[in-house]
Amino acid sequence: MVVVIDPQTAGISGNMIVGSLIDLGAHLEKVVEVMEYAASYFGGADVEVSSVNKSGVQATYVNVKCEMAPSIKYPDFLETFESIKHELLTPPVMEFSRGVFHHIAQSESQIHGLSLDEVHFHEVGAADAVADVIGSAFAYFNLNFDKESIYALPVALGGGIIEKSHGRIPVPAPATLDILKGAPSFGGPVDKELTTPTGAALLMAMADNFQQFYPPFLHQSTGYGAGSMDLDFPNVLRISRGLSPLKQDKIVLLETNIDHLSGEVLGHIFERLMNEGALDVTISPLIMKKNRPGQLLRVLCKSKDSEKVLEAIFRETGTLGIRTFPQVHRSILDRKIIPLEVDINGKRKIRFKVGVLGQQVVNSRVEYEDARRVSQETGIPLKEVMEKADEAFKLYLINQKDD
Repeated sequence: MVVVIDPQTAGISGNMIVGSLIDLGAHLEKVVEVMEYAASYFGGADVEVSSVNKSGVQATYVNVKCEMAPSIKYPDFLETFESIKHELLTPPVMEFSRGVFHHIAQSESQIHGLSLDEVHFHEVGAADAVADVIGSAFAYFNLNFDKESIYALPVALGGGIIEKSHGRIPVPAPATLDILKGAPSFGGPVDKELTTPTGAALLMAMADNFQQFYPPFLHQSTGYGAGSMDLDFPNVLRISRGLSPLKQDKIVLLETNIDHLSGEVLGHIFERLMNEGALDVTISPLIMKKNRPGQLLRVLCKSKDSEKVLEAIFRETGTLGIRTFPQVHRSILDRKIIPLEVDINGKRKIRFKVGVLGQQVVNSRVEYEDARRVSQETGIPLKEVMEKADEAFKLYLINQKDD
């Protein structure tokens, strides 16, 4: 499954996320129940959910009504937060929510030059923010989003000047801008605050990947969450859900520059790294400092194998530093091995590795070891064996379509 969070039109806030997730099918009564229950620890809130029309788009609006609360220090906030107990608020929901508030606190700490213990929650410390975060987290797990690939598109920030507890500040608010580090965003299209710190922190907690455009996916359903303002365009957050024609996984990319190893040692490194769990190893020529020729070693591996592979690179190459790119996303085709009886100076069994997109074979390749064996058995050059095998496999695919 694929989920796409689209804040391009009107930004993102806590109640917009809750509204769009309810619109997508999260259990309305349970979401409201946990929101009001969690908010009761911080002064209380009433949550009303309604269907509204925002400039032609029907959306779910979540209105959290509460009294203004005094600011609260982050340690005191955490102490109260940890005391929240409810059968629907499972450990994953609470851990997710705690992480969102910690991200906000870290940004406030950095912006104001304070330690975490000195940070005061102002707007985000009120009961409405607690309700929004808890509601979003519960709905996220209620829809099983934790098991899906979540993409986010560029974030509309808004613009202008707004009044906060710190006084007049520019939009985006400093905390919002800091929280969105690494996420594509843009100003406007109005002089209003479209993206809040709470919305930004929830987005960063949910999204696995940020893209400029929608990824390939087979759309199934869309939820719209409404913001409170009435604008000249739909003030809604759109979250879409669908099936991906491609499998997604997360890998680690390791790379280092080398200019002191012989070809024999470099050849040995390939086998050693593959034995340690590398998925792929490549070495490319490059020109290094002082115009010295060198090589770029790049290794792909699963996160669980990265420490073993890192150690092997250090030991085998003697390099002093390795660049690590964690959580690199890749799309992968379904893969199959298809054995065929191919007539090459008699019937011979040859396996083919194929890539499948949906139900269609989009690429195929004869297994090298099988082709080499046939070449040795028959005396036919390897190139010709591979050509004959490819022709036989193409004929096999044609016959499969006819059947």
